[in-house]
Amino acid sequence: MHRSRDRFLTTHTGSLPRPDDLIRMMYAKEEGVPVDAGALAARVKDAVAELVKKQADAGVDLINDGEMSKPSYATYVKDRLNGFGGTGNTFVYQDVHEFPALEKKVFGDPGRSRRKTPACNAPISVRDADAPRVDADNLKSALKNVKSTGGFMSAASPGVVSLFFRNDYYRDFETYIYAIADAMRHEYEIVARAGFVLQIDCPDLGMGRHIQYADLSLADFRKRAQLHIEALNHAVANIPAEQLRMHLCWGNYEGPHHFDVPLKDIIDIVFMAKPSAISLEAANPRHAHEWQVFETVKLPDTKVLIPGVLESKSNFIEHPELIAQRIGRYARLVGRENVIAGSDCGYGTWVGQAAVDPQVVFAKLSAMAEGARIASKQFWPL
Repeated sequence: MHRSRDRFLTTHTGSLPRPDDLIRMMYAKEEGVPVDAGALAARVKDAVAELVKKQADAGVDLINDGEMSKPSYATYVKDRLNGFGGTGNTFVYQDVHEFPALEKKVFGDPGRSRRKTPACNAPISVRDADAPRVDADNLKSALKNVKSTGGFMSAASPGVVSLFFRNDYYRDFETYIYAIADAMRHEYEIVARAGFVLQIDCPDLGMGRHIQYADLSLADFRKRAQLHIEALNHAVANIPAEQLRMHLCWGNYEGPHHFDVPLKDIIDIVFMAKPSAISLEAANPRHAHEWQVFETVKLPDTKVLIPGVLESKSNFIEHPELIAQRIGRYARLVGRENVIAGSDCGYGTWVGQAAVDPQVVFAKLSAMAEGARIASKQFWPL
């Protein structure tokens, strides 16, 4: 994991807006319409190259593939693993459920409404062993044509897979989540062997509280979250901590979020995870105040923070001075070398999701780069 040595580095959470023609091809595939596999693969590769260049042009230091090959950051696993052939899952988001009109709007999103979440109804094993290698090759190829500090790739955590895909096969939850971990290990290790930093997406540790575990007490949720961390650590046992980062998320949707579990109630459990860097929401109205957690909680010496300095559901372009202020708050508390600027969440969480205009996305990333330059001058004066 890259640390800030003489300036604040920039990155983002993972997903980026997909080109319109790729969206149409992926919609068709999800809906069972025959799609030429070669044409789809070629378009994905080209889209990765396009998105890598846009990131570099915006001034992003730690660049990824934009998750171009995936229908979403989590549900893509149904295409890569055996065992998910059951009936679809349904979800109740505790916060939006109190507001029926908003609930209808949130779940009517073109991407979210098309997502497929078949339950686990058979033993889990790797089906498409080549897919993560193709993703890694696409990113490697694209990075050759730009200047960057490094590359990263994201993958679903065992816990978030268990959130989206109901268990109808394994005897208990612990057996189920470890079966997921064993199968996902293949993808994790391919990304690491390709030389990239692996980001494990862990909305289960935040969003899971008000969806998967809404009926549990906080104490019981913490026990479940710890099990999720143990399964994650099992899956990445062969990857150095410095080559791992994780994303903590309370759900990338425009809802009330008034049932979000506070960061202070889970941060100690998050610290148990092996990844050396922690990406977390820190710009939106429900979590922008939580930099204060680190006034009393010490960041472990082995960890780096990637606080979101850009909101991921708003078309406001954050002012670079505000971004610099956000970076500075964390740097003063945990040390300048332990902070990398990032975004709250992804900008293409689901295929077809378009809360933020694609052009605005890259304007926001450019503003982040400028804000990081301003903050760098404050913390690394000449």
